[in-house]
Amino acid sequence: MTEPNPSVELSTNGVGPWQGEMPTDPHFDPALLERGDSRNVIDRYRYWTMEAIVADLDVTRHPFHVAIENWQHDMNIGSIVRSANAFGADTVHIIGRRRWNKRGAMVTDRYQHVLHHPDVAAFVEWTAANDLPIIAIDNVPGSVIIETFDMPQRCVLLFGQEGPGLSPEAIEAAADVVEISQFGSTRSINASAAAAVAMHNWITQHVRFST
Repeated sequence: MTEPNPSVELSTNGVGPWQGEMPTDPHFDPALLERGDSRNVIDRYRYWTMEAIVADLDVTRHPFHVAIENWQHDMNIGSIVRSANAFGADTVHIIGRRRWNKRGAMVTDRYQHVLHHPDVAAFVEWTAANDLPIIAIDNVPGSVIIETFDMPQRCVLLFGQEGPGLSPEAIEAAADVVEISQFGSTRSINASAAAAVAMHNWITQHVRFST
């Protein structure tokens, strides 16, 4: 009797070499089957090639995008990319500096579509060409409370940097400006935390779960 394959829940380092007869399906990576798979992927994608995972995700990605301004090399971008992958965002857009710290992404950027725009004007031109309204997330005067806001199904959630928030050009380009309700003494929450909250808000409005 063949022993079951090791489960990711048994080890934080993934799974060991494939046990039993080797599968021949093309989405499997022969090298991973032989040596094991320690990547940060869900069980469904164990032993799959990176290309196969991306192709499979492309079938189920949600129609919302995520954009981040990157004028000061914000350290939160990696975490935002990771959350975008977790929530199935279509694409992540980096506005400003092309380089960003990928450590927080935990290599999820390999499975997530990422586009660069040199400035806000170029980003706005892209969104207009693709008929995607910009929903800015920032606690500025005139913003709408996110808990009362109807998120468009197709949109771009735009986030600013830690500290300065969104640039005036980005606020001006937004179809709506939305803020996350807070109840403590701090003026703002961490940028990556705000991004995760906003993405999950979109999920709760547009994804139907079976009971």
